[in-house]
Amino acid sequence: MSSESGLTEIIALADLISRTVKDVVAEYTVAGVPMPSLSSTAPGPFDTPETTSPKLARAVRILDAACAQLSFSVGSPGHVVTNKSYGCEEPACMLVATDAKIADLLLDKPAGVHVDELGLKTGIDPGKLGRVLRLLATNHCFTEVQPNVYANNRLSMKLLSSDPVAGVVGHMADESSKACNALNETLKDPETTSSMLPDASAFKRAHGCTIFEFYGLPEQKARGQRFNNAMVGWGAVTSKGTLPKMYPWGSLPEDTIVCDVGGNNGHATVEVLKAFPHLKLIVQDLPKVVEAGPEFLRKDTAMSTALKQRVEYVPLDFFGELPVKACDVYYLRHVLHDWAADECKKILDNVRKAVKPSSRILIHEIVLQHISRESGVEGEFEKAPEPLLPNFGVGRVRAYNQDINMMSSVNSQERTLPQFISMGALSGFDFVKVLEGPGDVALMEFVPRV
Repeated sequence: MSSESGLTEIIALADLISRTVKDVVAEYTVAGVPMPSLSSTAPGPFDTPETTSPKLARAVRILDAACAQLSFSVGSPGHVVTNKSYGCEEPACMLVATDAKIADLLLDKPAGVHVDELGLKTGIDPGKLGRVLRLLATNHCFTEVQPNVYANNRLSMKLLSSDPVAGVVGHMADESSKACNALNETLKDPETTSSMLPDASAFKRAHGCTIFEFYGLPEQKARGQRFNNAMVGWGAVTSKGTLPKMYPWGSLPEDTIVCDVGGNNGHATVEVLKAFPHLKLIVQDLPKVVEAGPEFLRKDTAMSTALKQRVEYVPLDFFGELPVKACDVYYLRHVLHDWAADECKKILDNVRKAVKPSSRILIHEIVLQHISRESGVEGEFEKAPEPLLPNFGVGRVRAYNQDINMMSSVNSQERTLPQFISMGALSGFDFVKVLEGPGDVALMEFVPRV
């Protein structure tokens, strides 16, 4: 790229940032709500995917991408790459803060708490704890109100022990980070580089057992509970609650049966049922998982008894058994990304054997895009405005980080739309359409091939 074209690009990025900031301000103005500052600890009006308009979600994605690309463009390559290499320190400090419940200790204390007092309450050396908090505050998580006196802010509130996002932080910064640190050795080892088995994963190399075995160990009970909490947090961040708005559920006939395959306790599809009570819901997962389903419903005091009676829990081993036959809709959320292609085919083959000709199959997963602007089936996804990378770059980087996380954790992957279409075709399903949501995931619709 010439210096002239480089100048053109950074000017275009600056203009894009300016225009997009105005779009963000306009969304708050239209809603008649103030824009929260980073120093605020009060919940904002658009803090969840469910409360965020498509226009605002797109604007945030553009700003994430454009600000990063502008910074990378004007900085020296050595400066940028060296900063990138310091990727483990911030998560490590977030883990310290989360495990020590620093955000809880600072709750409702806007004047802040001195690190000496925090050290006494946590048992961590105050000098070292202060350095941890100083790095986090430098990255806008916590704020230093006076020297060595820290208070919560908008970001650190997500580290409260009551917030499931803290579970995401703990899981990613702890066992997941250790697995990623073993990725290089795993990929260089001839015995594991081409394997798609969990036994050959970086997680197994780092922890001595697969992730499935790890959370079953008595000594890992606390981490297992944190992982379960992390899955709730992950769902909240990646737009689980937008499912009722992503598909025309209201157009489906009375008593349409939706089968949630591998649906845990049904937390995603129960939200659909609440919004569209004319549906019926069957939730299927392993016996020990679905055993907890009725208790999950019992705790939902806002849900009527009549509506709860429209939910049925049925045990399922989706590798060796067929889902309930002849349902109208089969829904799989974050199921296929746990497994390599061969295992995914077994799951989809069993669904194929269960469907009726009019069934619809909905696959709810992260869908990756290539970075080139070549046309093709991925043209159904919106491409970012130039000069951004067409896949929105840093604006969607979490999805690509998650792909590497799946590789490290279980030797599986997130997939592109062509990969999903090919996978469906191998099991006898034809692709219909893809519906993008405001978060990281998309909803893909398939039908049985006639």
